[in-house]
Amino acid sequence: MNYISRRHFIKSAGTAGFALWLGLSAKGEILKVSASVESKNFSPFIKIEPNGQITLFNIKPEMGQGTYQSIPALIAEEFEVSLDQVIIKNTGGEKEFGNGQRAGGSTSVRGSYTEMRKVGAAAKAVFLTAAATKWKVDESTCYAENGKIIHRPTGKSETYSELLEEASKIELPKEPKLKEPKDFKIIGKQAHRPDVPMKTNGSAIFGIDVQVPDMVYATVERCPVIGGTLKSFDATEALKMQGVLKVDKVERIVGIYSYIGVAVIANSYWTATQARKKLKIEWDTKGYETYNSAEYDAYLWKHADEEGMVDKNIGAIDTVKTSPQTTIDADYETPVIAHHTLEPMVCVAHVTGDKVEIWSSNQVPNLITAADDNSIPALTGFKPENVKYHNMFIGGGFGRRLYYDYIVEAINVAKLINRPVKTLWSREDATKKGPWRMMTFSRMSGTLGDDGKLLAFRHKVIGPNFHESLFKNFNKTRLDPSMVEGIGSQDYQIPNLKTSYIKTDSHIPGAAFRSVVSSTICFPHESFVDEMAYKAGKDPMDFRLSMVAPTSDTWKLLSKLKELSNWEKTLGKNKGRGVAQWKFFGCQLGYVVEVTHDPVKGSVKIDKVTALIDLGIVVNPDNVKNQVEGAVIMSISAATKPGITFKNGVVEQNNFYDNPVPRINETPIIEVHILADGGRMKGVGEPGVPPFAPALANAIFAATGKRFRRMPFDLKNVSK
Repeated sequence: MNYISRRHFIKSAGTAGFALWLGLSAKGEILKVSASVESKNFSPFIKIEPNGQITLFNIKPEMGQGTYQSIPALIAEEFEVSLDQVIIKNTGGEKEFGNGQRAGGSTSVRGSYTEMRKVGAAAKAVFLTAAATKWKVDESTCYAENGKIIHRPTGKSETYSELLEEASKIELPKEPKLKEPKDFKIIGKQAHRPDVPMKTNGSAIFGIDVQVPDMVYATVERCPVIGGTLKSFDATEALKMQGVLKVDKVERIVGIYSYIGVAVIANSYWTATQARKKLKIEWDTKGYETYNSAEYDAYLWKHADEEGMVDKNIGAIDTVKTSPQTTIDADYETPVIAHHTLEPMVCVAHVTGDKVEIWSSNQVPNLITAADDNSIPALTGFKPENVKYHNMFIGGGFGRRLYYDYIVEAINVAKLINRPVKTLWSREDATKKGPWRMMTFSRMSGTLGDDGKLLAFRHKVIGPNFHESLFKNFNKTRLDPSMVEGIGSQDYQIPNLKTSYIKTDSHIPGAAFRSVVSSTICFPHESFVDEMAYKAGKDPMDFRLSMVAPTSDTWKLLSKLKELSNWEKTLGKNKGRGVAQWKFFGCQLGYVVEVTHDPVKGSVKIDKVTALIDLGIVVNPDNVKNQVEGAVIMSISAATKPGITFKNGVVEQNNFYDNPVPRINETPIIEVHILADGGRMKGVGEPGVPPFAPALANAIFAATGKRFRRMPFDLKNVSK
């Protein structure tokens, strides 16, 4: 089924004749196969047809981060075609495309950079040889440009499609020669994104837009108390409504948790939602209805004095002498928060016998059709080969769509009726049913040496491990490095450093979030570095620079950020400036945030954000800027807007009116600068989140003298 109109791309034609496919094997070896030949280990990223049509396949789900442009751009760069010459198609978990069909961990581009270029370079090499053989000329006299091979001495040229037959006889090189960066025509250059026009004119199809023949709609009533179970339900009144087709219980699986809800299937979503209100349901909430956020917070702090599982232990921190003049102890808190994807969870599923066809938006399409214990086939009872998946454009992922509980639930709904069913979550469903980013608390302690530098630094992380709620065989006795991610990666030279993790129990389903645990532990870490700077009577920027080697990444980043932000320029009255940086996921980013305090109203306004990201190599500079700008706005939400709280086991928040995101008038000036020194490829999607909250907190302190140690910050009520 063709969902997307691509008027500005080459019109699709028939597949009669010989078509050449090029790709990578599971081992990264370059392969080719004709359209009529099957290959189990073939991942076809390039398809060339006799009519001249070239198709490039994007295996990284597009959720706004730009993979729809950047992944094909890597192939096109080496293959010598422009993106205006090709059709781009997203993959949907097909076995032949391998296990790389996922987007998360800021790995989409950096994990594909070399491999995708090799695919394009190998294809180009084949056509150069094909042309030279066909024309009986020296291959060194030929070159590729704009989808054709040209003979330099005579100007003779043929398109790739005209050379197909000859090219099919030639072996692909295993290690094709790649371009030198100085010769790049696409990589590193500002480029339009081919998905933007579609998203602007409405022709792009997201999961929520999918329409298939004979489709009906469903919504699910789930227990308001997290962990509660279904005892009974009465659908008599709901079934009396015209258009209601079926009401029955369905299972949703989130990691190790199984939840039973009541699904209402109707001929329209409106009818389904109205009928849902008429359900009479009895839930068993025993043991869960007493869960309250305040009590759980107190439970976490009870464990804060424990040693926990030690990650880093440098020097002899327990022997360092402390005093009120040199030592600070502080506790920091970050809340549970919802992902708030613009597109709510949605899935269309059609079950026919022992087969199921699925249309949805997910970050890990490779797991939708995989053959393992945690995949869709295993959770829904279908054989992997009987699962057909269409991955649509994604209206926001942020880690929420790394999970497919909503797809499992939708398939179970579709089992109830012999028609395609669109199961759609409301905004309230998404806010109140999770999974969520979990809370993390931090206990900090620091001591200054005689030289005014940090002599000792201790960071304890306290909270539930969301991985534990996802995997049945999770090892609870060992340290999960992700729970202290980034702390040990910083360049600060501290003689005595100790980091540890204290795991607490929770029945609340947790999930990854944009930047995962770093979104909660960079805030205390970089805020506390600031506290120690003021304790030492030093400028926060200079204090950081004094703790890193001049050859380090952090010195390079901060010294440049100091210049770009005009750090040494004196600000006006009631204004403040704060800095923070974070190094993780193969990338580093720093912020300087400027704020203004209104002492009459007691409020703080964010005026400007200067960002500097160290990437090494950039594919599309505009994509990078978009990612960082989006991260700033998302981080304003996480840092200053209310999180998720529980009362008697029920989430207290409902929708944007009581769990808001920033409005346009709350968005500051954002300047994004890029360090691209040609080194290794680094991630972009997530590094923009962690350092924003501490940079903002540090700026507020500089302007007001008030130190925020608990998120969210109430910017309307800032007083010392």
